[in-house]
Amino acid sequence: MSPRLLIIRALALLMALHWIALTPAMAHEIRPSIVTISFTETGGYDIAIAANLEALLAGIGPQHADTDDAPSAMLYNELRALPSADLKSRFEAFAPKWLGEINLSFEGSRVRPRLAGLEVPGPGDLALARISSVRLVGELPSGAKTLIWSYPEAFGSSVLRVKQRDSGALVTNWLPAGRTSEPIPLSGAPPKNTAQLLAQYVELGFIHILPDGLDHILFVLGLYLLSTHLKPLLVQVTAFTVAHSITLGLGLYGVIQLSPTIVEPLISLSIVYVAVENLVTTKLHPWRPVIVFGFGLLHGLGFAGVLQEIGLPRADFVTGLIGFNVGVELGQLAVIALAWLTTGYWFSSRPWYRARIVQPASMAIALMGLYWTVERVFLG
Repeated sequence: MSPRLLIIRALALLMALHWIALTPAMAHEIRPSIVTISFTETGGYDIAIAANLEALLAGIGPQHADTDDAPSAMLYNELRALPSADLKSRFEAFAPKWLGEINLSFEGSRVRPRLAGLEVPGPGDLALARISSVRLVGELPSGAKTLIWSYPEAFGSSVLRVKQRDSGALVTNWLPAGRTSEPIPLSGAPPKNTAQLLAQYVELGFIHILPDGLDHILFVLGLYLLSTHLKPLLVQVTAFTVAHSITLGLGLYGVIQLSPTIVEPLISLSIVYVAVENLVTTKLHPWRPVIVFGFGLLHGLGFAGVLQEIGLPRADFVTGLIGFNVGVELGQLAVIALAWLTTGYWFSSRPWYRARIVQPASMAIALMGLYWTVERVFLG
């Protein structure tokens, strides 16, 4: 294949990645709202919600993982540029509708919280999502022992954290869009359902790869594209899995802490490296698994940030860690299986496979990784 044709195909693939993929590096990703419920000594409840108010006002929900994909993308961008006071006024007018659709129930009896506070940061870097803080309050019904929380599907996913009245321990649930929590006791240890918790974090880990983790997807595809033989892929995937499992655990327990401003650009560079090496070699050289292992350590820290953001209780660390890691592995295997069914099964034995598939795809992946690196370094 001529260099010109290779570049044309690579650019076509790059444009496809840019327009149809869900780019986690970009600030337009819809992140879950973090909902923390605590209780006062005077018999009330206090709810702190960290949320993307612009997405709520623009009506952008989970059906659009990237705000730029939504019909109301222009409105979202206009809201994103508003000064704090203006966005606050817009949300205060919207709040009655928002509150009317949130379902908070005690002992099966629904209550309606009141808006008690709203903190909206300045626009800052318009390339980054703005997370505002909403405070809701209300009185506990007499004799209330459990609560149920449901965030409407239109508002996206939520992470529910309930601070128990007696011990102050956090009970955490990750709730995909529209899902209702199980009854959560206000006091005393909640009934343990390890299988349910495990399944919850397997799902979270899988979703973090498919469809939400484009950077991790492209890294795994870079590993897949090196060779048509199974052994090089198994060696690389094993090195990557062992490495990210180590730092996922160490990061979750706080043994290793690195700022996302360091981790995310390095993850982007790891994508660039494996893709570029695919362009210059077809063999698994001894140094590649070592380098993949090093990059896996970085990806593990990125995974740990997800669990830390959720605020997984320490008592559930092991279950959540195992479940999330299993979900990540299933997601990676799904990526490889889809890639093989799309290309390898049909074309890997063809003499033109490397020239028409491996090289253009690797170049597109390298360019995407380079784009993210620049974006993450200079845009934060």
